[in-house]
Amino acid sequence: MTHQFDPTSLREYDIRGIVGKTLGPDDARAIGRGFATLLRREGGHRVAVGRDGRASSPEMEAALVEGLTASGCDVVRVGLGPTPMLYYAEATLEVDGGIQITGSHNPADYNGFKMVFQHRPFFGDDIQKLGTLAASGDWYEGEGKVTDADIMEAYVGRLLAGYAGGAFRIGWDAGNGAAGPVIEKLVKLLPGEHYTLFTDVDGNFPNHHPDPTDEKNLADLKALVAEKQLDFGLAFDGDGDRIGAIDGEGRVIWGDQLLSILAEPVLKIVPGAPIIADVKASQMLFDRIAELGGEPIMWKTGHSLIKTKMKETGAPLAGEMSGHIFFAQDYYGYDDAQYAAVRLIQAVHVIGKSLTEIRGSMPEFFNTPEMRFQVDESRKFAIVDEVLARLKEEGADVNGTDGARVNTPDGWWLLRASNTQDVLVARAEAKTQEGLDRLMALLDAQLAQSGVERGESIGH
Repeated sequence: MTHQFDPTSLREYDIRGIVGKTLGPDDARAIGRGFATLLRREGGHRVAVGRDGRASSPEMEAALVEGLTASGCDVVRVGLGPTPMLYYAEATLEVDGGIQITGSHNPADYNGFKMVFQHRPFFGDDIQKLGTLAASGDWYEGEGKVTDADIMEAYVGRLLAGYAGGAFRIGWDAGNGAAGPVIEKLVKLLPGEHYTLFTDVDGNFPNHHPDPTDEKNLADLKALVAEKQLDFGLAFDGDGDRIGAIDGEGRVIWGDQLLSILAEPVLKIVPGAPIIADVKASQMLFDRIAELGGEPIMWKTGHSLIKTKMKETGAPLAGEMSGHIFFAQDYYGYDDAQYAAVRLIQAVHVIGKSLTEIRGSMPEFFNTPEMRFQVDESRKFAIVDEVLARLKEEGADVNGTDGARVNTPDGWWLLRASNTQDVLVARAEAKTQEGLDRLMALLDAQLAQSGVERGESIGH
């Protein structure tokens, strides 16, 4: 028995595709066979499996479990819940790995798989190995057993372990994603007044798309916060590993701004600690971490890459512009939006000002959203290399951690290749609008020299 995956589905950080077109139950079965084979080679034999609320997830789960057991792994099904609940299961149950079936914040017709292998991220070459094993049919044979574990109550309890925050009035928008039932349980246990939106799980996402990094998806939360005059609002993506937030005035608090708030209480407990953020984050964040006595580390975008860097540096906290926030201090080092919400409430309490005041005191910059534009897959890394080579020749001030992040007296601009799609990603930030215009002109000039026009930016 062999299996061929659609080449677009095996991505850098996870496996993802359009159900019925680039991803289906046969793929799920082959993923199970391959993952179980790799795990058994390393002496493991037990895997936790969870799923999000998409219509295709139960069928994908059944096929995945079939594949895992056919290659001799026992399976513990933890059922419907956010991806961090599966990470929690992998961290605390007697298992050697974990797989969450989720399409994350992609449209409703997508699905995919996020994996943990012996308590470390499973990505890059690991994912490619699944393709190699499937193409040759080089799978272990066996008969694994299947059991069920209801861990939601334990997970919610863990989110609140040691909680010492104040009582606030908060709006919560689960976007009909997999985090809804967890949030309903969580708000019953938190002090204060809580109002929830769209906590019923519906894989068709009838109210709005579950991606809190796109401001239009926060309209319902803004209306709720304004109507009830709440202190702030929190929003979650489709599988609960990315957080969004707004203050009492409805202003968005972006991923790097959230990290600057969360860093303050962390650095009180571990002075001088490294705090990691991705290359898309504002200079304000890196300056703020240094001001608080921490060591700012700029790193590559991608949740698996950030988790790996955290282990390497011993960082207690990390985050990405996309709203992935990772806590290793008093937690397990993975990205958990529900836990980040609890820690944000605590941080506001510790800082002793309202979230609106904290947001209002942040320096204002002129910046672009994340701009993404399509290029030929074969050219995306080459274009970035060409730009880097020219900038080096020009003697520009460049950070090459992940693409090209170029510093000028006006601010900075970034160009990097996406690891998961045939797109280039750009962003710029300046102290003035005129400065931003100059930065964009520099970026456009570099792109033009590589035969690319920025043109219309595309969505995620």
